[in-house]
Amino acid sequence: MTAAQGVQINWTRLIAMLTGVGLFFLVYFSPPWPDAIDPVGKHFALTPEGKGAVALFLMAGIWWVFEVVPIGVTSLVIGVMQALFMIRPAKVAFKDFMDPSVLFIFASLVIGMVFTKTGLTKRMAYKMLNVIGENTGSIYLGVFLLITVLTLIMAHTAVAATMYPLLLAIYSLYGEGDKPTKFGKGLFIGMAYVCGAGSIITLLGSARAIVALGFFKEMAGVDTPFYELTLYMLPVGVIMVVLLWFFFMLFLKPEKKVIPGLRERVAELSQNLGPITRKEIISLVIIFGAIVTMSLQVMVPKLQSLDKTAIILVSTILFFVFNILDIEDLELIPWNIVLLFSGAMSIGYCLWETEAAKWMAVNWLALFQKSHWLVFVLSIAFFVMILTNFIMNVAAIAISLPVALVIAGYLGVSSYVVMYAALVTAGMPFILLVGAAPNAIAYDSKQFTSGEFFMYGIPASLILMLVVALAVLVIWPLLGMPITVPRTM
Repeated sequence: MTAAQGVQINWTRLIAMLTGVGLFFLVYFSPPWPDAIDPVGKHFALTPEGKGAVALFLMAGIWWVFEVVPIGVTSLVIGVMQALFMIRPAKVAFKDFMDPSVLFIFASLVIGMVFTKTGLTKRMAYKMLNVIGENTGSIYLGVFLLITVLTLIMAHTAVAATMYPLLLAIYSLYGEGDKPTKFGKGLFIGMAYVCGAGSIITLLGSARAIVALGFFKEMAGVDTPFYELTLYMLPVGVIMVVLLWFFFMLFLKPEKKVIPGLRERVAELSQNLGPITRKEIISLVIIFGAIVTMSLQVMVPKLQSLDKTAIILVSTILFFVFNILDIEDLELIPWNIVLLFSGAMSIGYCLWETEAAKWMAVNWLALFQKSHWLVFVLSIAFFVMILTNFIMNVAAIAISLPVALVIAGYLGVSSYVVMYAALVTAGMPFILLVGAAPNAIAYDSKQFTSGEFFMYGIPASLILMLVVALAVLVIWPLLGMPITVPRTM
């Protein structure tokens, strides 16, 4: 065989790479696009920088889905293209790579490392498996329920960082080594999806709810109590978790119905761990200290001025102070995942600051200004769902709600249903890895590709939209949420 014959071309990768680049140049150098016009006749122009942001948005999406290069490298391309094509200054574009949200994810990954290194992960996994048993379907359900409970009191990123090493320990007992399997895909993709579903139930599950309710108060003049959000979101979150369990049992049913001898093996391994160590105790105190502080911020006004990223980074520093981690552990951080979110923040801010996202939102929602109210509400939820797969969910809500609330008045739709429908889908970006930190953390398991995540995310997102429709038509009216109001014109 000659050298030339030995070279194999990955045509899918090559086509995807060229398609992304081609779309970028096609959009970037195209003539000016028409203004977006809202229902009151206000014009929103798409500037050349905004058009460049849209072009980069399309290119990055294709490269991320098809993994034409490592996903972290695609993120670097996002910064480079903004600087080279003057979409945003380099100082601004690359500054987003160290955004506090990125450092929060970094600190969450460090917590996951601590759980693994100290043995806390195995200790927790063995105790859980001893209760759940050998049935793999029950393991799915047990894991999903544990994640849901944790998201009621912890940010979903912290939950994912906590659960990830635990799932690695569980999967190690499946008997397939590091080989990707349906069970492995279901465990880790399921972790990402259920983290999102659980995080919508309380204000503690994510920052998005707090920001969205503050934004809602400013625009609609409504102050939402803590319990009210849970009242409306609990049934939706629970239904989604149950449906996701059925979803994974259907699409990613484990190859083995049971893991034979699991209980006996777990009992033996648990005994071998011995009593809890000093490092495990110190780690638990540091981790739960950070979690409790962040959780109390919602209810204790004096703590609200503290930045969440600073709080969780204190835990990172203390791990090194108490010699729980060392320099070798720092070098093991999955920087591909950190860079992934750096790029996600950069493209998100790019769309926001160039007002390309607002132009997109006005164009999309204006299509439904004369439609049936249900179609309009679902169109808002759908737009937020798609947008939150690319940019911060808080930004997706902030972009969409101002336009949506204006149009809602013309259609006689309550501002409540508009806000809550958007909040539901903002919490569950099932399509792209960059949509949420749990997605990226799950990807580090190497059990699935970004393309597989995308393909499973399509039917999961359709299920999500059906649940939103059920909530709007049945669940929320039964709970007393106003759905329709007198039209403003």
